Amino acid sequence: MRFAKFVGVILVGFVVLMIGCGVSEHSGPGVDVVRDGSVHPGLWPEMEPAVALDSAIEQAIDELLAEMRDEDKVGQVIQAELRYVTPEDVRKYRLGSVLNGGGSHPGDVKNTSPREWVDLADAFYDASMDTSEGGVAIPVVWGTDAVHGHTNVIGATVFPHNIGLGATNNPVLMRRIGEVTATEVAVTGLDWDFGPTLAVVRNDRWGRTYEGYSEDPDIVRAYAGEMVRGLQGDLGTEDFLDQHHVIATAKHFLGDGGTEGGKDQGDNLGSETELRDIHGAGYQTALEAGVQTVMASFSRWQGRKMHGNQDLLTDVLKGQMGFNGFVVGDWNAHGQVDGCANDSCPAAFNAGIDMFMVPEDWKGLYHNTLAQVRSGEISAERLDDAVRRILRVKKRAGLFEAGRPSERPLAGRADLFGSPEHRAVARQAVRESMVLLKNSDQLLPLRRDLNVLVAGDGADNIGKQSGGWTITWQGTGNANEDFPGGTSIWDGISDAVTSGGGKAVFSEDGSYNRRPDVAIVVFGEDPYAEFQGDLETLEYRFGKERDLALLRNLHADDVPVVSVFLTGRPMWVNPELNASDAFVVAWLPGSEGVGVSDVIFRDNEGAVAHDFVGKLSYSWPHSISQVELNRHEDGYDPLFAYGFGLSSSDSGDLAALSEETGEAAPPTSRTVYFAGGPVAPWQLFVADGVNPPVLAAAATASTADGEDVVIRSVDRLVQEDARLVKWAGLSRGSVAIYASEPVDLTRESNGELALAVDLFVDEAPSAPVFMKMSCDSECESELDISEALSGFEPGQWHTLRISLRCFADAGADMRYITTPFEIVTEGTMTLRFAEVRLVPANDGKAICPGN
Repeated sequence: MRFAKFVGVILVGFVVLMIGCGVSEHSGPGVDVVRDGSVHPGLWPEMEPAVALDSAIEQAIDELLAEMRDEDKVGQVIQAELRYVTPEDVRKYRLGSVLNGGGSHPGDVKNTSPREWVDLADAFYDASMDTSEGGVAIPVVWGTDAVHGHTNVIGATVFPHNIGLGATNNPVLMRRIGEVTATEVAVTGLDWDFGPTLAVVRNDRWGRTYEGYSEDPDIVRAYAGEMVRGLQGDLGTEDFLDQHHVIATAKHFLGDGGTEGGKDQGDNLGSETELRDIHGAGYQTALEAGVQTVMASFSRWQGRKMHGNQDLLTDVLKGQMGFNGFVVGDWNAHGQVDGCANDSCPAAFNAGIDMFMVPEDWKGLYHNTLAQVRSGEISAERLDDAVRRILRVKKRAGLFEAGRPSERPLAGRADLFGSPEHRAVARQAVRESMVLLKNSDQLLPLRRDLNVLVAGDGADNIGKQSGGWTITWQGTGNANEDFPGGTSIWDGISDAVTSGGGKAVFSEDGSYNRRPDVAIVVFGEDPYAEFQGDLETLEYRFGKERDLALLRNLHADDVPVVSVFLTGRPMWVNPELNASDAFVVAWLPGSEGVGVSDVIFRDNEGAVAHDFVGKLSYSWPHSISQVELNRHEDGYDPLFAYGFGLSSSDSGDLAALSEETGEAAPPTSRTVYFAGGPVAPWQLFVADGVNPPVLAAAATASTADGEDVVIRSVDRLVQEDARLVKWAGLSRGSVAIYASEPVDLTRESNGELALAVDLFVDEAPSAPVFMKMSCDSECESELDISEALSGFEPGQWHTLRISLRCFADAGADMRYITTPFEIVTEGTMTLRFAEVRLVPANDGKAICPGN
């Protein structure tokens, strides 16, 4: 029974407020008064191709095109994902490319060595060159998201995420990071990096904020070309795209950092001038450096999906800006173009997408695209243009002459993968990225001969300090053992203090027996990626104040507190700042946590070895309402301005800050519903199917009759962080999480996410049990989870994962979900539940009950 029928909540529609960016310093002549999605190519920079056409290459391409059948050509424009494609598929369909998505590994085994990656690269290469059953021998190109190092592979050097690199303001370092990344990618036999990300981030609630170097185009413009040169080599020299370098990708074209509300894959409503001068800033220098591929954005500009925007992809990028490499799509993003699906999208191809990134549905897309070519819906000229561009890049990269990946000079070089030299570059980046916001009485840097307490859940957690896009897509599920050669922040502190004659003690919860001289508390955001990181509020840990309580407890004991904040974005942390004597923003530093201790401690002689040099490349808010806080805008009033960052010699005192949020409850969370309790504004209800639902706000609650469904708080990891529910079997009883404001889970459903619930069965059910997801009174879906529950080992916690697609297929309209979680049964049963949230469904652990 739908909860809203009883709760009787009137849904309020959304009002879209369209406001221009108004960045006067970067605005040039343009058509700012017209916001209808029209494009004026003449307003964009007119550029000559950075890499001029080579007549010998173009003639070779002509000869290849003459040999190729339509089937061969269509194969070249398809890029399939590692989990859904085999070398035999590459041979049979003449596929042009493969990729490994975040968290995808050879054999679906996480702990694979560089040599195993090379072996699979050999298999794909051999298949692409096998013409025993027809076709033309064209080497396959393998792409990977090496966005802060080659981080899909265990043992790689993991650099700080781009938000930290922006704080270094060091373009020369960017080039060196690109060089190291290219080397480690080449060691595994791969050819192509999906980086750098050139988003200029204008709303810090965006889940990809940490992928952007800055809120300001100046840093992005300065970095883009240098990173491309590091990855590809210097244009016009023998180093360019040699076997020590890889193909680079400028992404995501265009405007992904400026979507309304910071919504991933959302709509950028800015003017064309803003699109050019703010969001296009990095593309000009990337193109000047000779970047060979550009990835289109999931997002829209003024209502038009970028994957279907011919004006920008073809007329501006390929025409006015002279780009003669190829445009690759993003993960099934073509399927979001109007009139398209994952397995069919002539509109995106005709708009200028040269290579489809189609992870799973590639066979359907191959056959449909071939049919569209033969029907004329896709012209022969357009197909030849796309294939020519792909072959041109493969020729420039030397793939036709390079031979098998295992035969290339860097293949399998374990001595280069995560080498001390490479880690030294990452350690330098960590040191230079750290920003000191507060330093009362010049507490930092610390002497090494102190009794140091180290606390917080980020102190000894390399996975947390590395963030998303690290080994797995979301960066979750990783242990320190997954980072051989890496160091946690605790590792660095312990070594520094011990070497200086002091004593360091680690206690995650901050408890101690002997009062310390100083406490270093490392805390911050847990890892996330893409839309799973979208926020409704910038208040740090909204509704969960564990870290703040730790800081306050230490402060109350007169222990000087140094906070080290791990974050992928600026956040409202006024209470945490007040509770700290020194506050350091370490961003997401990656595998070389030792770089943190290099800066917060003096050397053994008491001298400052490495001072704080990091400066904010994002403005820091003084209120949680400042979600769009960018310099040069009207009303700019940050707590810490763009470019702020103390050195150890600066006076670092900070007056007490207001801890009043002054804000109403944030909009409904899309991805976390229960974490220790309902995540506001979600609420927990029990119902008997006859009477109105009862709000379960107290430690114990029951249905109206007092006995049909009874719920009470119980302990799992901490006090009262789970709920025990007992069904008496008197009617169709249920427990549900509900909010009056619906959430749109369309992206999450399309993006292979699952509803995950931690369950503990105390008393097995006597009747079928169903998991429901529903809208108010318009839709519902009901899936039988009885079999899944019966497989749970008694006396153990288990995580039940159900693919969101299953709920959609069963009738839930994913655009308007108000009840994301409801367990229903007519029988007796007792179970406990804890965390209720959305997680990736592409790890093989999600089920689809009834299928």
